Amino acid sequence: MTHSAHYKPEKAQAPKPRYDPLRLPAAILAEPRRRRRRERPKLNLPQPLPAAAAAAAMSQKKSRGGAAAGDDADELSRSPLQAVLLADSFTLKFRPITLERPKVLLPLVNVPMIDYTLSWLETSGVEEVFVFCSAHAQQVKEHLEEAGWTGKPAAREMAVTAVESHDAISAGDALRVMYGRGVINGDFVLISGDTISNMSLKDALQEHKDRRKKDPLAVMTMIIKHSKPSILTHQTRLGNDEIVMAIAPETKELLYYEDKADNSHLCVTIDKDILANNPTLQLHNNMEDCYIDICSPEVLSLFTDNFDYQHLRRHFVKGLLVDDIMGYKIYTHEIRSSYAARIDNFRSYDAVSKDIIQRRTYPMVPDVLSFGNCHEMKLHRQGIYKASDVTLSHSAQIGANSVIGNATSIGEQCKISNSVIGEGCSIGKNVLIHGSYIWDNVIIEDGCKVSNSLVCDDVHLKAGAIVEPGCILSFKIKVGKNVVVPAYSKVSLLNKPSNEDSDEELEYADTNSGITDSPPFSISKSNADHPTIICEDDDLGASETGTSGVLGYIWASGDTGIQDEWRQSIAPIPKEKLQELQHAVSFDDDEGSEEDLNNRPSEADRDNDSEISVVEDDDYTKFEKEVEETFQRALDGVHQDNLILEINALRLSYSLQHADCAGAVFYSIMRGALVAAQSTNDNLLKTTADALAKWKDLLRNYTKTVDEEMEILLKFEEMCQDITKEFSPLFSKILPYLYDKDVVSEDAILRWAEEKENADESDKVFVKQSDAFIKWLKEAEEEEDEEDEDEEEE
Repeated sequence: MTHSAHYKPEKAQAPKPRYDPLRLPAAILAEPRRRRRRERPKLNLPQPLPAAAAAAAMSQKKSRGGAAAGDDADELSRSPLQAVLLADSFTLKFRPITLERPKVLLPLVNVPMIDYTLSWLETSGVEEVFVFCSAHAQQVKEHLEEAGWTGKPAAREMAVTAVESHDAISAGDALRVMYGRGVINGDFVLISGDTISNMSLKDALQEHKDRRKKDPLAVMTMIIKHSKPSILTHQTRLGNDEIVMAIAPETKELLYYEDKADNSHLCVTIDKDILANNPTLQLHNNMEDCYIDICSPEVLSLFTDNFDYQHLRRHFVKGLLVDDIMGYKIYTHEIRSSYAARIDNFRSYDAVSKDIIQRRTYPMVPDVLSFGNCHEMKLHRQGIYKASDVTLSHSAQIGANSVIGNATSIGEQCKISNSVIGEGCSIGKNVLIHGSYIWDNVIIEDGCKVSNSLVCDDVHLKAGAIVEPGCILSFKIKVGKNVVVPAYSKVSLLNKPSNEDSDEELEYADTNSGITDSPPFSISKSNADHPTIICEDDDLGASETGTSGVLGYIWASGDTGIQDEWRQSIAPIPKEKLQELQHAVSFDDDEGSEEDLNNRPSEADRDNDSEISVVEDDDYTKFEKEVEETFQRALDGVHQDNLILEINALRLSYSLQHADCAGAVFYSIMRGALVAAQSTNDNLLKTTADALAKWKDLLRNYTKTVDEEMEILLKFEEMCQDITKEFSPLFSKILPYLYDKDVVSEDAILRWAEEKENADESDKVFVKQSDAFIKWLKEAEEEEDEEDEDEEEE
């Protein structure tokens, strides 16, 4: 039975007011505030050796290596650790931007991508790095020198050498060039310059070396990590396609690899010889390839011997796995608490940027590492980073998880949230920027709105311009007054090249590709075969027809059109697309339920000597972690309806109930409140009340029954006892708040207390702590029963 009365402690004689957890006792208000988190120290990178000392050290290493030439294992261990860094991604996914600047030099939270990769290699103990350059090689070499990675004398102890080849159009070509140079002397790290990591290489290197001593055919170790794809999109949060791997559980040998699984039929075909030779194997679709490999020198010679090897995974890895003649083997090393991710598309660019801002990549974060000419950043509350020379109006609002670069000015009444603003930008009045990346020297005039888009250097948005979600504005684009750039538009001063290779994702290495002799021009609707908005008018005023107002070429989206642009876009997945995908998944589940019954294995099939262990994430802990990650993205601006759709999709993938969602969502909200209180030094009770008020509708979506409400109470008990003990003394204060906000009902609370009556004393801690509130509920229920009886008698 429910009623509208509200709890108040017994001492008060006045009418019972509504319970307010923010009216705190004086004792709580007098509690000392949490200490502010100390500023992170700058990472002390190794100081460079003088040239003579460095040469002497290398000479000593070589002499020691020569003395032990007869012992391959000793020679392997004493060789300086080398790395090959591919500064060309050999893909087209960042076009049109990469027609003018190489991908590895694109700013990631205001720092070129390659600087993160080189810094990680240096702190991991790599002594020599060969940076392979193809497209825009001169730009890469100039940056390496300006940032202090190369030059005379070298600015760092790690030796960095640029290797240039304009003929290479694939990763395979690059490695064949490296083999021809003869500079790799032992095991080496193979990585691309768009990879961000903070993992330690020590364990993975040791595993690789130990295997090599026992088995010379173990030529490569791949770094992988857990990252379950969405049941709706079959993609990870980085926008990559689902990967299926078969791994031997004891040895961690990779037996099968498919990066373009047949998602429409969920079909995986594994050679019967693999099953025959491996009594137990684990089939994973919850692993992400980090594209960090530890390789033996034989890897280079294998590329040289097989000129058809172009792609590292599609050709080389799969080629070795099916080659039963040479017998070469690939192994895996899974990282758990460390971070590693490759920026493969615009969605992963967005995800990794947020990870850096939220310090998941520590120490690779803006306020710890500074590169080259990058200015020092300072971390403020709510994950806001600002350079020292920022001009910020008093009325401007900078929201959580935002970065403001040096020499940038922000006008009155501006609202910026979940965004990165580069250096030297001028932002006018009443500008709204959300979930976007504004690079250097961008001018945004009054009243503009930019949502979930990327704006490159020297772009000019005139007053009132609107950039809709998913847009890419390449270098020096001009958008006229009050012009709306449609969602998912890619705009460049360079026209789209007509000689692209549609069969392979190979980087078009010609740095002048796409440049046309004729300037952008204005067209009208009558002759517009493509959605191109082009204008050469200096004033860029929007015409009456609406077809003018942007200086640049709008690139066509290809054969699939804009229908699939959302998959690898910075913009969140549209609500209607999520609903469509969820409906398709539900339909497939209904279709498959009967099919599964008709295709159950026979007794003879189940009695087979071979056992396949299919690794499914049915563990509630993993589900809870994924819900928390999904909820964290909601804090970055994902609409609550979309959040519900994503959580429902996770529930389907794990075959769980609404009650499981209720507990997981409550856990995520409370964890978020705890983190917010710790980072801002605010009172935990107030922060929790604010969080529950904001997300109460989300909780109510999963608390339709008393059992589901009970799940929240049980989860809260569990958190207070173990995971988040900080809430323990606040249980009796938060419980009435949950009741007042209709998150849990009177029936659920009384049933919870009743079930605890015969429990152990250790299980009654929070019931006793809430005894006054529970007693009040019972008395209020009795009073209401008496009122009902009196009404019936009348």
